[in-house]
Amino acid sequence: MRDRAHDTVMAEVFRNDPAYAVELLNNILEDGEQGELLIALRQMAEAFGGVRSVAKSAELNPNQIYRTLSEKGNPEVKSLTAILRAMGLRLAIQPICPTPVTH
Repeated sequence: MRDRAHDTVMAEVFRNDPAYAVELLNNILEDGEQGELLIALRQMAEAFGGVRSVAKSAELNPNQIYRTLSEKGNPEVKSLTAILRAMGLRLAIQPICPTPVTH
């Protein structure tokens, strides 16, 4: 039996369960772990047809996406927004508390 790469398996999970992908990304964003976010986005890019396909949809250069989502990547909001949009997602700001705290 041949082992499948973790990234390949995760891409399949994301493809089959987009709601899980969204939940995972939100949890990663809440924790603030940029490295984990970049790994998940690389895996999601594979789920959406690969980096070249995402790059075309995002109107970005594939090499730029590879650099942006690399271990040392530091995505600009504009690039991140374009990549997420190509995947049918977007960044959103939500309050931590259900009602604003007043002092």
